[in-house]
Amino acid sequence: MSISHKVPGASVGKVRVNLGRRFRYPFSSAIISGLWIILEALLVLGIGFATYYGMIEWRASVHEYYVSAICFVTLMSFLLAHFAGLYQFSAIMRPIEYSDKVVVVFGTAFLLLLAIAFSLKVSDTFSRRWIYTFAFSACAATIVFRLAGYAAIQKLSRAGICVRNVAILGGGEQGKRLLAHIARTDPAFINVIGVFDDRMQRIGPTVEGCPVLGNMDQLIDFSRKNRIDDVVVALPWSADERLAGIVNKLRELPVNIHLGTDLAGFRFNCRSAPSHFDQVPVVEVMNTPMSGWNVVWKTLEDKILGFLISLAFFPIMLLVALAIKLEDPGPVFFRQKRFGFNNKAFYIYKFRSMYANPVAEDVTVQATRGDPRITRVGRFIRRTSLDELPQLLNVLNGTMSLVGPRPHAIDHNEEYAKKIGGYFARHRVKPGMTGWAQVNGWRGETDTLDKMEARVQHDVYYAENWSVLFDLKILVMTAYVTWLGKNAY
Repeated sequence: MSISHKVPGASVGKVRVNLGRRFRYPFSSAIISGLWIILEALLVLGIGFATYYGMIEWRASVHEYYVSAICFVTLMSFLLAHFAGLYQFSAIMRPIEYSDKVVVVFGTAFLLLLAIAFSLKVSDTFSRRWIYTFAFSACAATIVFRLAGYAAIQKLSRAGICVRNVAILGGGEQGKRLLAHIARTDPAFINVIGVFDDRMQRIGPTVEGCPVLGNMDQLIDFSRKNRIDDVVVALPWSADERLAGIVNKLRELPVNIHLGTDLAGFRFNCRSAPSHFDQVPVVEVMNTPMSGWNVVWKTLEDKILGFLISLAFFPIMLLVALAIKLEDPGPVFFRQKRFGFNNKAFYIYKFRSMYANPVAEDVTVQATRGDPRITRVGRFIRRTSLDELPQLLNVLNGTMSLVGPRPHAIDHNEEYAKKIGGYFARHRVKPGMTGWAQVNGWRGETDTLDKMEARVQHDVYYAENWSVLFDLKILVMTAYVTWLGKNAY
């Protein structure tokens, strides 16, 4: 396995790092398997209807029988393929080896169709020539599709478009063995970007031809500036206290954390390695909440619900903007830099609720009860959370989500990160317009460290337990909590 390190744009010190192409997508075996199911089902349906309309004269009396037969074969072939393991990533990546199972699946599906047709005494309704043509075409097309799909995935991975950027933490004997194994097995979807180790002076500038880019703190900083999908901790498992501390520190990053296998390791609740690691001996100890299909569901949730909510509240937003302008001259919107996903800065939008006086940008003073800076309109829109509606623009442009940890001001972020352990774990997901902390009462002013710790604990819990149903629950609770407005002023 050759590891190139000359790519424009990314560097650590004097070492150029292989972060690949400008347009790169994190490879996910779960996404591939899911898409495979959908595409193969559409393929079988398409062949069924194509052969029907191409070979059978349309008659209303038999049309429903043929449609039912096509749908039955599609459903049965999916179920049989699923139970045969044909949708597992290992099977997808070995199309020739599993082609016999494809034949068995379709043979069984059509035999079941004939058996049901005979038992219902409708077998004479079907053209035998159509059944044979449909069976052969569906089976052959599925095998060809699998071969073509395999070739396409390989081409995309070799071109560096669909791969996963992997960082190795540990450059000792454990790291050397791991890198040697990766070079030997050459997994198609793994792009090793470099080695990080706290003992940089002892291990040299490279390990097994891979550059040493820094220590663990530099790995954290590097991950926030570049896209890292997986971190493999290649250290002896016997040093379990050290490993526990490392994993606890890395959990603040939106990356999957794995351990290179060792003889010991009973401390962690380990899972088998994801399919994209192929034969690389690693076990997963922590995954990022937004990976695989979770990314798709979260994006669809934000885009669809965000657009619908924007349409529903557009008249109210116009009225609020007009009221702000009539009471106090100045901009309608308030814009401020905040830290978002992976601790990256972005600009958040709100309706302006305070008088248009110049303020210091580097110092944020939270609003308090009876704050004289707040206008009459501002007091109302803050109490009802209408001032947050412009953040729908952030949701639609992808910098925020409908649900997630509330983004804090830059100076507050830096202040509390020093005081609260694991603070940055809340940045493993996108910030949200509402969140688990807010619907549990931790909304508004956080004038004590205990209040902020409680908010962070709720945010981290959300980041580690995300689901679509959890988001919907928070949205429903938000509608109730918002109009109470106990902590907003």
